[in-house]
Amino acid sequence: MAKIYSEEKLAAPKMLPKKETIDFILNYSKALKIVKTDNGTYENIAN
Repeated sequence: MAKIYSEEKLAAPKMLPKKETIDFILNYSKALKIVKTDNGTYENIAN
């Protein structure tokens, strides 16, 4: 057990998103409309 905790951790590689991923998330958030009413919350995606 002590051997597991005493091992030195390797640095995780730097993970950067692709430009396409960023564009997809931004476009999705721009198209998403949330309407709150007395009956509940409605989400609408206007493509």
